[in-house]
Amino acid sequence: MILPIVAYGDPVLRKVGKELDKDYPNLKELLANMWETMYNANGVGLAAPQIGLPIRLFLVDTTPFADDEDLSPEEQKALSGFKKTFINAQMVEETGKEWPFNEGCLSIPDIREDVQRKDTITISYLDENFKPLTETYNGLLARVIQHEYDHIEGILFTDKLSSLKKRLLKGRLTNISKGKINVDYRMRFPDMKKGR
Repeated sequence: MILPIVAYGDPVLRKVGKELDKDYPNLKELLANMWETMYNANGVGLAAPQIGLPIRLFLVDTTPFADDEDLSPEEQKALSGFKKTFINAQMVEETGKEWPFNEGCLSIPDIREDVQRKDTITISYLDENFKPLTETYNGLLARVIQHEYDHIEGILFTDKLSSLKKRLLKGRLTNISKGKINVDYRMRFPDMKKGR
């Protein structure tokens, strides 16, 4: 089932997610719905807060990036078919040089900005079978995981922009929260009732 994606301005996007256990109700169904929702919106990642659930859960599928001709064959191979579920993730370490990449977010449609992030991460998490894993990623894989991890920490990519950039985007962000935007996937707008 395709779920509505929560738009910028909803308080759930600012909550630090709570951990979940094996008994979380209907987890398999929730995961199936999240994958379907993400693919329907042409996303490469989706975090539970983006569908209104303040829990430590996110998905990543970087396959669409594998076709980028600017990437090395090694990077393309790493991105191709990389599809994972991250439950109760904890960032262990972020290292390496910071580099800019143009990021967007399904909760903040039609806004893309360059964001600086570290090149390499080590992250601990549980997979969909609650198997504990600690893995290290770099480059674009690390970037996508960092972006989704931020969601379960109540952080949006716009928080990482300069104060000037934030001021320039303020009107557009307000319009998003009021639903004054055209998107081709289902969304839930926090301020749609107000000032429309």
